[in-house]
Amino acid sequence: MKKIIITTAAFCCLSLYLIARQTQTPEVQESIARGEKVYTLYCLSCHQKSGNGVPHMNPPLVKTSYVTGDIKKLVTWVLKGSTENVEIDGKSYSNNMPAQNYLKDDQIADVLTYVRNSFGNASSAVTAAEVKAIRAKAK
Repeated sequence: MKKIIITTAAFCCLSLYLIARQTQTPEVQESIARGEKVYTLYCLSCHQKSGNGVPHMNPPLVKTSYVTGDIKKLVTWVLKGSTENVEIDGKSYSNNMPAQNYLKDDQIADVLTYVRNSFGNASSAVTAAEVKAIRAKAK
């Protein structure tokens, strides 16, 4: 009985995820595809192909509140990086994240849209205009 419940729950989650992916606009789907390329170039080595990060060093991107939460906080983190131990969802991570402020606004928007819609996440897209506005205030 337990296996049936777990299998049914997993199937429902997968179905909802696939439905959410199908309802994305072509623009968001294109942003995700571009973002995957940016992720592969600049993020994969620390956060891993699976998005699970490295325990106690590099935080996971899988269903964490900082990925699916406040866009301004997430964009600022990418722009400024971090040199402190960081606690995310009750776990501590010690590896520094270098500032990625050399990336263009559209690259940051694309990679964050990718991350917010991959690894089991299903969140809103990030636009280049949002990144531009946050970058202007972060200076």
